[in-house]
Amino acid sequence: MPRRSSRKSEKEIIETVISEGTSTTPKEGRKSLKVEANEAVTKVSPTKSAKKKIKKEVEIDEEEDDTQETPVVPKINRVKSKTVVKEETEQKPKKTPAKRKAKTEEDEDDANDTKVKKKRKTKEEKEAEAMPLATRTVVSTLKQAMHIGAHVSAAGGVQNSLNNSLHIGGNSFALFLKSQRKWTSPPLATEARDQFKAFCLEHKYDAAKHILPHGSYLVNLAQIEPDKADQAYACFLDDLQRCEALGIKLYNFHPGSTGKHPRPEAIGRIAAQLNKAHKATSTVITVLENMAGAGNVIGSTFEDLRDIIALVDDKSRVGVCLDTCHTFAAGYDLRSPEAFKKTMDDFESIVGMSYLRALHLNDSKAPLSANRDRHANIGTGFLGLRAFHNVVNFPPFQGLPMVLETPIDKKGDDGKMVEDKGVWATEIKLLEGLIGTDPETEDFEVEEQRLQDLGADEREKFQGQVDKKKQKTLDSMFKKASPKKKAKKDIDEDEDEDSDGGCNH
Repeated sequence: MPRRSSRKSEKEIIETVISEGTSTTPKEGRKSLKVEANEAVTKVSPTKSAKKKIKKEVEIDEEEDDTQETPVVPKINRVKSKTVVKEETEQKPKKTPAKRKAKTEEDEDDANDTKVKKKRKTKEEKEAEAMPLATRTVVSTLKQAMHIGAHVSAAGGVQNSLNNSLHIGGNSFALFLKSQRKWTSPPLATEARDQFKAFCLEHKYDAAKHILPHGSYLVNLAQIEPDKADQAYACFLDDLQRCEALGIKLYNFHPGSTGKHPRPEAIGRIAAQLNKAHKATSTVITVLENMAGAGNVIGSTFEDLRDIIALVDDKSRVGVCLDTCHTFAAGYDLRSPEAFKKTMDDFESIVGMSYLRALHLNDSKAPLSANRDRHANIGTGFLGLRAFHNVVNFPPFQGLPMVLETPIDKKGDDGKMVEDKGVWATEIKLLEGLIGTDPETEDFEVEEQRLQDLGADEREKFQGQVDKKKQKTLDSMFKKASPKKKAKKDIDEDEDEDSDGGCNH
């Protein structure tokens, strides 16, 4: 048993002092109480908060007992206070730092266990996710050797992009080599690099021809401010070096923006950065993507692409990627065979078909010449299925990577947006199915109408936005050249002339 049981309780100490108060001198009483108090203090070391509590209780008791002649009572109260602290401490023992830490770790472990359980999937779900959504088509069996795929995720390492492409049945693919939202990223892991190369060999992906990394959205090679230009170049060069480490020879990027500066000067800066990057690397081809034409973005015309290429020293290290949505939004029609031929003829005469290295396959939610980069699923937008029939049956496109960037988000059962990669698997098969087919058949027309019906609401929405913008522009122009304002201005000018004439007289 603890020694506490052999010691006098608080009540006993107080009763003893009171009962002996008449026969004990103040000095003897203080000495007796001091012994009892020291014994209590030896057992307990009060905290700062306890000391404050003691002091407060002593002050209160002193006020209550200030009528007594002897100072024994304050000493009694001090002992009482220390005894109370000890009893409270034993009844509610404080956790030691070690115990608190252990408890915290237990709580965290419980929380982590809960999180893991929420994310944990059944064996059946994992197997279902690992199963290919579509069988990969053998390109040699197609009437036109078109390598169709999509821009897949490389989360967890670039090597994972191979499995993600296989999962949807892709014969080509695009990926981000690092975060497209950061200027700097950790270096390419050796293990990831080796696995990427091994998977390419195992699954017969030609990294030099059919894999098309996409550049960071942050990079603007037309940047004029020295610090920002250096930052953009460093990020750009890092991607090119990753390409060469992986055996990839094509690298797609957005040319840049003029800002508020003259277009020819901006184009010159882009070419200068490319020349610098080509000298710092040895094999990768920098592929300019054509743009939709919004704002001060460079690359919405074939002439922009031509002018950049003209200033590049090593022409074998530069190429072009045509995005079907961007092409259409910039005013180049692809819908009918005649319109498609004219656009391709223009490209050949202005840029040169020999520079074409890749394609992005996207329908457009916005109409022709809208200068809006709004991708739609194949056949559901303003381009329609016939445009893509033209694309996949055009002989000069054979052997090029053709990459889908179409939307795959849809609402789940809980109302939240989730990715459905089955959309890409379906679109790849749809496009492959168009190769060598007759667009005048009933089956084609039925499918064409079905897809148009699916995108009707989106097309109406964007057409309305474009019409509203055009009307606003027309109204603004009309106000500037309003006849009433012009007539009033003429009258005012005549009055001024009359007035001046009167003054001259």
